[in-house]
Amino acid sequence: MTRGWEADASSPLSRRLGRSPEELGTTGGEQGCPDIWELENGDVAVIGRDLTDSYRGRLPEGVTIAPDERLVVIPRRTAVAAKADTPDA
Repeated sequence: MTRGWEADASSPLSRRLGRSPEELGTTGGEQGCPDIWELENGDVAVIGRDLTDSYRGRLPEGVTIAPDERLVVIPRRTAVAAKADTPDA
């Protein structure tokens, strides 16, 4: 099966979108820090809690999670803080 998009694992993290977890008060120190990063190739990486198993059985119609994908949840304030750094189109 051919997909319309494939992640490029060789593309390095380029810049944070939004503010740091420390600035937002969402840091867990060594326990994890939700974050959003633009990759050098323009794709976006999200660091958050893996809740794939919690959501898999109750996804809206038309939403699927491939075996090599994960549903990741981040704090709303992390996403809102990234909005200014995210292109409109």
